[in-house]
Order: sequence, then structure tokens, then C-alpha cells
Amino acid sequence: MNHAPTPVTPEQYEAVEDILDALREADAEVPQWEFCDGFLTALVCCRRAIAEDEFLPVLLGLGDAPDEEAQALAPFADAQQRAQFLAVWHQRMEEVRHALDTEVETLEDPRAFHPEVGDLRGDVAVLPPDERAALADQVLPAFAQVWALGFLYAVETWPEEWVAPSERQAAKWFDQAMQCIVALTEDDAEPATISPFSADGPASISVQRLNAFADAAWAVYDLREIWRSIGPRVPTLRRADVPGRNDPCYCGSGKKYKKCCGGGDN
Repeated sequence: MNHAPTPVTPEQYEAVEDILDALREADAEVPQWEFCDGFLTALVCCRRAIAEDEFLPVLLGLGDAPDEEAQALAPFADAQQRAQFLAVWHQRMEEVRHALDTEVETLEDPRAFHPEVGDLRGDVAVLPPDERAALADQVLPAFAQVWALGFLYAVETWPEEWVAPSERQAAKWFDQAMQCIVALTEDDAEPATISPFSADGPASISVQRLNAFADAAWAVYDLREIWRSIGPRVPTLRRADVPGRNDPCYCGSGKKYKKCCGGGDN
């Protein structure tokens, strides 16, 4: 039995957010970790393993890389920063993979998979009135919305790996799971009545949103299982061009194909 990997600590997440903040100074499009976690989770579920040199430019961009050495590190400032980010990335990947491969009956099980998400609306709700008023005009993402956008960004980047299965029941199962992820990309339009992390915290999400979040977590289990059961894509085998019977034979003999390798007696 495989032992559970060491969970990523809050201190490690804070260090990674600091790295992303630093990268964002050079490129405003660099995402927050919640987006990264959704993207990472999709890679765990993906039908094909996506290597670092393929996914990092998609997720973080290449930055300003003036020479070959800088290009090898881009978009990170140095090798240490890159190694620190990837250490947490791979640790979290193992954590997600192990959770999804562990059978659980409820999401309350401490071994269950949980997206790494924050509650920005709840964070703003506990700010002092003057600070909260300063943010009144900002549109804040709904609970787990950024995570779901990160997940779907990976799906949209490698669509060939996310084509629905051909078998009808599996295709239905796949479509239902994907719809649960898509639902989280929408705003939480219902009245906020609960806090997702604290029984006595400020109401920041609706019950419907919490249920949608749970549905999405189970959907990730389903997507992981679908591709594990089906296996990786098999490349399409194409028949090599065969010369006509009166064409020169491909073996180089100088004879016509029908008199050489294409002959019935050969």
C-alpha cells in the first residue's frame, strides 16, 4: 500500500504565492495559485502526462528571456526560484494523485481530494469598514471560480486529450463530470448564507455553491477514473503509400512493382 505523500504546508503555499507575485511584476497575466491548482488537477486527470517544458510556458509564460541561459529558466528569476516552485508543484501533484486514487465514501474523509481554494469574498467581508468600502467597486470571483477556470484552461490547451470517450455510457459520464467543473466557472448568484471554512465566519457563499463545489470535487474523481480505465490515446496508424503495379518497385531493383515485391509469388 502506498503511503500518503506529505501535504503541502501553508508556509509552502505562501512561498509559492510570493514567487507568483514576483513573476507578476514582469507579466501581469501570471495567475494566482488557485488557478494553478485547478490547472495542476487537470494535468493529474489528463489522458496523457504533460511534461514541465510543455505546461510551464502555457501556465506562466516565457517572460523576457534575452539569452539561452535565461530561456532555460524563464520565466523564473533564477534556478533556485524555479526549483522552489516546482518542488511544491510536484508535491501537490502527488498529493492530488494519491487522494484521487484513494477510495473514500465522503468528502469529509481526511484522505479525500479537495481543491486548494480561497474565499476572497469572505476575506473582504471581515475587513474594517473603510477598507471594505475601498473594494466595493471590485468584482470579486465566486468561491472556487478561479480554480475551475484553471482546470478548464488546461482542458482547452490540450483538447485532443479531452475528447469524450466513444462508448456511450462513458461519454455520458464524462459529459456530466465536465459540466460540474463548468458550473463552478459561473458566478454564485444565490444569496450568501454560509461560510465555506468556518461555522461562525461571515456568510460569503450560497448553499447551492457549496453543493456545486462538492459536485466538482467528485467530478474530478470521475474524470481521473475515466481516463485510467480507458488508457492513453493510441496514435492512428496510417497505411504507407503502396506503388502502383506498373510503378518502379520501392526496393530499388529497377523492376516494376508487379514483377518484384508486388508479385503474388514473392
